[in-house]
Amino acid sequence: MEKMNDRKLNEKESLELIAKMIRNTQQKMEEGSGTMFLIWGYATVLVTMLVWILVLYTNDFRYQFCWFLLPITGTIGAIIYKNKLNKKPRVSTYIDRIINYVWIVIGASGFILSMVSILYYTFPILFVIVLIMGIGTTLTGLIVNFRPLAIWGIIGMALSLILTFLDWKMQLPVFAAIFLFMMVIPGHYLNYKAKGSNV
Repeated sequence: MEKMNDRKLNEKESLELIAKMIRNTQQKMEEGSGTMFLIWGYATVLVTMLVWILVLYTNDFRYQFCWFLLPITGTIGAIIYKNKLNKKPRVSTYIDRIINYVWIVIGASGFILSMVSILYYTFPILFVIVLIMGIGTTLTGLIVNFRPLAIWGIIGMALSLILTFLDWKMQLPVFAAIFLFMMVIPGHYLNYKAKGSNV
């Protein structure tokens, strides 16, 4: 038995193992990461619309500080979901860790760039945020070999260019609409696929 565990896999066995890991991760992606997309997608849409309404109707730009609600609500939602997920028996694969690393880097980059935008008012933060979130969505779709997710991410990146041509009054609702399309719809689709595959 030890010899079986210690022996090196041949090329065919290695490819089969990688394919199995991708299939397992794709199934878990449909069951789990769809909810993470929904948590962050809805948090972004709701906070964006809150900021837009408050600034638009009061003309008080200090309401921009409401953006800090986004990492707070998103993180709380993610922690609650992760705690619920951890109560179920599950196996974490190398591909799962890669996806986590992708989103840690994307999230940290988004936070740092958001801080930069506070110092430099002309920094195109909404364009940059949509762009890097689109990159994260696309990479996730490619890693788990789930084409619809990759396509939504690419479309999100392309739509980010629209934000560079709009004033702030139009930027915020368009920003929210892009996140609705790029994260909320894929999240619901992933959960729908998981529900269908478990019937």
